[in-house]
Amino acid sequence: MTDSLVILGSTGSIGTQTLDVARKYNIDIKALTAFSNVKLLEEQIRSFKPSVAVMYDEKSANDLKQRIADTNTKVLCGMDGLIEASSMQDAQVVLNALVGMVGLEPTLAACKAGKTIALANKETLVAGGELVMNTVKDNGVSLLPVDSEHSAIFQCLQGCPEKKYLKKLILTASGGPFFGKKRDELKDVTVKEALAHPNWSMGAKITVDSASMMNKGLEIIEARWLFDMQADDIDVVVHRQSIIHSLIEFQDNSVLAQLSQPDMRIPIQYALTYPDRVESPVKELDLTSIGTFTFDKPDYETFECLSACKKALSKGGTSPAIANGANEAANLLFREGKISFLKIGELVSGAVDSLPSVPIKTLSDVLNADKTAREYVYSSI
Repeated sequence: MTDSLVILGSTGSIGTQTLDVARKYNIDIKALTAFSNVKLLEEQIRSFKPSVAVMYDEKSANDLKQRIADTNTKVLCGMDGLIEASSMQDAQVVLNALVGMVGLEPTLAACKAGKTIALANKETLVAGGELVMNTVKDNGVSLLPVDSEHSAIFQCLQGCPEKKYLKKLILTASGGPFFGKKRDELKDVTVKEALAHPNWSMGAKITVDSASMMNKGLEIIEARWLFDMQADDIDVVVHRQSIIHSLIEFQDNSVLAQLSQPDMRIPIQYALTYPDRVESPVKELDLTSIGTFTFDKPDYETFECLSACKKALSKGGTSPAIANGANEAANLLFREGKISFLKIGELVSGAVDSLPSVPIKTLSDVLNADKTAREYVYSSI
């Protein structure tokens, strides 16, 4: 059981659910961070009394300092603050629930500080997979997945005594709000429609990624690094009920799956209690009330982001970082009403196809690829 925890991104969906688990098991919270949600972070600080709080936005950090001047919590700011929080000497585990590339450097810092990483920031491995996994190995730390799909595979792999028995990984996808629709039906979809996820409650960026199926593309890349599997050995199946969270297939074609309610507190809790299994705040799964499971093939033609991610993974080097950076920029532009929904996939594909990929040797290689991809998107609209 984790006894001391830093939560990066504590005011988001994963962060607030992590605090639910921490409260239930009296886990000592050492640091909390947010981008600009001063009001909620103040409430969390007063409830959990961390020694450090980080507000990424400088103006919001100054506001927070004034609000909590009567507490003993030290307020830090920006990337330097995130890195300092990630490296805190008295913290055992760093749970990274940041959204986007901003999570990469704190993950590397936590590894170098010898922390166990509970990872919900998929962009860390998408953009810097080889660099991150080498840093994990060099520092002898554990990296535990928090995403429901990767947690499911992690749990299933405990039934696989040797990797030679493993044939493939099968990631499940809900299909999002636009399942079954073709490109001509998606030309004029609104941000509100894209944010109407049928099963999960997530932040806006991730929900749009789910609608475009970019989220599943990112998860394919993440799975490649987490579990040391090649792209051709990672499949996706659309499972609308979101009860089976992912599966593994053995060489003898038998399959193991992990099932639970679509509630992120289960994978969050497992990352914090691993290898123990303890009582959960999530209700028991009643299969008879669900009745039927369905499975469909993903539509790679309509959901162009999914194809672009598979292509980026095959190209290797900085191509996944390019795909991720292009998507982060395009996703935001869509949410701001500046581009159409289908334009997201077009821009991600265009960036992967046209921007050169180079081997990743240092953090700068990743950051430069990310910057170039964003510039490509902004110059293309």
